[in-house]
Amino acid sequence: MASLTGGSYPPTLDNPLELERLVQTVKDWTISNGLAVRPSPASADSDEEGMLATSAPVTLFPSPFPKSCFEEAKAVQTKYSDLYARISRDEEFLEDLVQQVAGGDDFIDNLWKVHLRVKEEGYVQNFTLGLFRSDYMVHQDGDKLQIKQVEFNTIASSFGGLSSRTSLLHKHLAKTEYAFLSNPIPSSSLNLPENRSTEGLAAGLAAAFYAYGKSGFGHPTCVLFLVQDGERNVFDQRHLEYAVQQAGGDEPIPVFRLPFSQILAHTQLAPSSQRRELLYHPPHNPALTFEVAVAYLRAGYGPGDYPTSTAWDARYQLERSNAITCPSVLTQLAGMKKVQQVLATAPEGGDVPPALRRFLPDPSDAATVTAIHRTFTNIYPLDTSPAGLTARTIATDPSQCLRYVMKPQREGGGNNVYKSAIPQRLSTIPEEHWGSYILMELITPPPATNTILRGNGQVEQGGVICELGVYGTCLWDRETGEVVHNEESGYLLRTKGDQSEEGGVAAGYGCMDSVRLV
Repeated sequence: MASLTGGSYPPTLDNPLELERLVQTVKDWTISNGLAVRPSPASADSDEEGMLATSAPVTLFPSPFPKSCFEEAKAVQTKYSDLYARISRDEEFLEDLVQQVAGGDDFIDNLWKVHLRVKEEGYVQNFTLGLFRSDYMVHQDGDKLQIKQVEFNTIASSFGGLSSRTSLLHKHLAKTEYAFLSNPIPSSSLNLPENRSTEGLAAGLAAAFYAYGKSGFGHPTCVLFLVQDGERNVFDQRHLEYAVQQAGGDEPIPVFRLPFSQILAHTQLAPSSQRRELLYHPPHNPALTFEVAVAYLRAGYGPGDYPTSTAWDARYQLERSNAITCPSVLTQLAGMKKVQQVLATAPEGGDVPPALRRFLPDPSDAATVTAIHRTFTNIYPLDTSPAGLTARTIATDPSQCLRYVMKPQREGGGNNVYKSAIPQRLSTIPEEHWGSYILMELITPPPATNTILRGNGQVEQGGVICELGVYGTCLWDRETGEVVHNEESGYLLRTKGDQSEEGGVAAGYGCMDSVRLV
């Protein structure tokens, strides 16, 4: 199998002094420029005042990535964003899929119940905002390299703030450090693309803020970031907050942070108002009142954020309010792995999956259908359909399962089951609930190498696997379907050791990286 890395790039740093210098440079630059995270809970005991930060895990060199694959992923993003906007508006389609998985997934069932409660009394806000990220790996089939989609994220698509800074870090090193290595790398030999992920995501939030309009009560309007308690990835979020504020120019857009667990304590619906405006009273000065134009969820994507019924009441309050939610419940449900599976599964002997045709039915959509369909890998249901029964045979076979990953309907790292662990995990799940999972064929990336600086200061050199995420921002009218904003919004490259299965940075598996086009 051909390697993406070869020759002298990236160099192996055998000289301890050379490695030490480059590592120290990276440590200092990351802290100086906010490419950082809060310390892990184990080391935070001595930081009661929340003053400490540590470098985010990062590669010492930008990883080679095929230019054709990079450009294809960026070019198809607006098509994907439009597709998922359409899916979020198709209640019948989503209801059918929710019913297929809800029996074994209380979280999905509870999200759907929130939608039904709001639907019964009537939605008051037509706009929906999506800050999406479509994740890919390069698949090698002989000499052919092509992107294949890992997943499509519709809620809390993170690392846009740190990704652009990782690109700046590697550009800085290319100009100031790489040329002085014992195996020098001329900066002219590195094709490092621009990455404006922070500004791109902020532009989407700003578009929704301005689409909301002025408060009918005369209150100032704001963007509300809803975050997890004890959030370690705070600087990634802060970079985005600052960019949203700056998008207002001479009149900065007010941005506030509020833990998801405190929504009901500090927000309320406007009394006696049919528009159900969401009013926010900052805890530091409750006398102030802001009308929430955009509620941006960086929490609420997994069961852990809903420990009690009160948390579900808070999500219901957001959904029924007049704030533009990012995402709405239906948009979050559109990100189910089951949706990805149905979009990718063609009938036996067919070429294009019926679900893809459902949302792109016109002859004028042919090019979009082809562009999206090219990115699909083999994904199967684990239900009792013919395709599902075939997948069950694969998943329970000790040899066949080694080429697959089993996924639940979850965002975030650490949820998937890989290879030989699949049969054992299935044996613990009632068969009637197997349909809550999907089975995906593993993508086979070309070999690559790099050097990773971990958050604990340890350095790892060796084989790596890269995963590219492309951001997209999309604002649409849920009633008319009109898309008023749809832009490709930068990229994220995450890299992990080639012996690791999960790749989430926040979950501790991967690290930040940037692209060197080859």
